[in-house]
Amino acid sequence: MKILLKIAWRNIWRNKGRSVALLTAIVIGLWAGVVTVGLMTGLLDQRIDNLIDSEIAHLQAHHPEFREEHRPEMVLPDVTELTTWLDENQSVRSYTARSIVEGMFQSPIKTSGVRIMGVDPERERNTTTFHENLVSGDYVDTDIRNPVILGLELAEEHNIEIGNRIVLTFEQLDGELASAAFNVSGFFRSGSTHYDRGNVIVHIMDLQELLSEKPVFHEIAVVLHDIEEAESVVMAINEQFDGLVAQTWDQLSPELGTIVLLGSFMLFIVTMIIMIALAFGILNTMLMALFERIREIGMLISIGMSRIRVFFMIVLEAVMLTITGAAVGMLFAWGTIAILNREGVDLALFAGGIEEIGWPTVIYPAITLGEFFSITVVVITMTLLATLYPAYKAFRVNPMEVEKDT
Repeated sequence: MKILLKIAWRNIWRNKGRSVALLTAIVIGLWAGVVTVGLMTGLLDQRIDNLIDSEIAHLQAHHPEFREEHRPEMVLPDVTELTTWLDENQSVRSYTARSIVEGMFQSPIKTSGVRIMGVDPERERNTTTFHENLVSGDYVDTDIRNPVILGLELAEEHNIEIGNRIVLTFEQLDGELASAAFNVSGFFRSGSTHYDRGNVIVHIMDLQELLSEKPVFHEIAVVLHDIEEAESVVMAINEQFDGLVAQTWDQLSPELGTIVLLGSFMLFIVTMIIMIALAFGILNTMLMALFERIREIGMLISIGMSRIRVFFMIVLEAVMLTITGAAVGMLFAWGTIAILNREGVDLALFAGGIEEIGWPTVIYPAITLGEFFSITVVVITMTLLATLYPAYKAFRVNPMEVEKDT
């Protein structure tokens, strides 16, 4: 075997130009593929993390029909029992209760439909990172009366500035309409223009005073120590409490579940496209080398070299060439991803369209060791498959026919 390895390595460099060209193709192909996968993975991970960390958390509990109807009277029953259970559960890191109603946003310019969310500032900070989206002004725990923070897009549409007064109109639990003046304390930018146009945040106490005579909650968002425990915690809540339904993050946002599946599928597609292209390059190179060395192979067989050794010699040449190129390509890709992960890839040129659908405009590529390993396995597998035909042709060489032809 050691002798075969030496012969195979020397045979690779007998035609340096061809070998270098194939190595270059392998390096560039793998580098481009791995970086593309890294960008895609980073983009998808950021979208998922942003939604989970800043808004939906790991799981939520609602009235069974609230998410479909969004009626103000569809409140969570017996919140005290649920919050006590959450306080005692070791899997729960933090939680926050919210009051949510659909309403109208009135400014001197026009009226817009919005979702009004009442939050507990302290619990919201401990549970989500939404407060980090504040781009100017103060959060809703400021000292001003009836503070409200608006999405930057909504504020620009209504020509609103910090300190201006706006009117929110919504339905109370008894079915009557309520209107109240709120003072703009700050602006937020979530990364999704659709969300920023359609949501306003107020203090939960201010909203509840207008909704009902007693505290009411429409949503409880929960963050766990380990996101993998979300399904088991949801099952426990649904089994122990009546009149509510708990759902995991991927049930709350099917988009996120689709993104996870899309990421795995796209990784497979991109990898396979690159590997198939490389496989044809390897097949072409090995066939050219075989036809150039057909007399030499016939002579080796004539002097006693077994056909099996000839077969493995051809396979080893392709595998060694590919592994060399793959190692260099992977090294370059790792370095590129490390640099881009630190600096980020700014897509500000396409910010309008990207933010409209809630995707980040600065991407930080990321790729796992598992993905590196998977790509390496696919490289070696495709190389072996591409080499089988040239190796089989070498195996079938007839020394007598070679002599006649030459």
